[in-house]
Amino acid sequence: MRLRNIPRADSTLKAHDAVIKQPEEKKGCWNQEFGNNKPVYIEIGMGKGRFLLNMAAGHPEINFVGIERYSSVLLRATELFDTEEFCELKNVRFICMDAHELQNVFAPGEVARIYLNFSDPWPKARHARRRLTSKEFLACYEGVLTAGGKVEFKTDNTGLFNFSLQQVKEAGWVLEEFTYDLHHNEAMNHGNIMTEYEEKFSEKGNPINKLIAIRR
Repeated sequence: MRLRNIPRADSTLKAHDAVIKQPEEKKGCWNQEFGNNKPVYIEIGMGKGRFLLNMAAGHPEINFVGIERYSSVLLRATELFDTEEFCELKNVRFICMDAHELQNVFAPGEVARIYLNFSDPWPKARHARRRLTSKEFLACYEGVLTAGGKVEFKTDNTGLFNFSLQQVKEAGWVLEEFTYDLHHNEAMNHGNIMTEYEEKFSEKGNPINKLIAIRR
């Protein structure tokens, strides 16, 4: 997907109070950043932020950090955050960075849950290591998750989902549950918050796949 560069994105994000400018300095100190000892959940590739912000609004007992690689996309998330619906939330922070830097920003055991929603499928075989559910990334997640911490992954791409199921197994993680049709699985769909992509794909009749994996 071609991303439209927004010239004002970097300067706007730099001035935004909820955007962490030097995230490496927060490593091991996220409870201090939020001013409490609540669990920290992160979303990698948060896009325009509706999933993360709805989760934060519904779960004030959790601290949420949204990670997005592209400043022009993160700008849209901060604009949504600044609306009347979400501007009072105190349990949200944003970071503009690549997911490969995760262990430079979070200490071991500092994250309780990771959300991956409709991640780039990187369809070419030679790019498999770049998929956010690859064994390489799962090893990265192990470096920041608590014991028993979870990764929740949703996608409409069945090929990527099958790859992810295999990677979870090969990495030695525990596959807690999974489904190829989330919206018709009453148990797994309970409390589900849809992303913008999820709404669009569902309207087209595409089934949504979801898995929950537990760190070994």
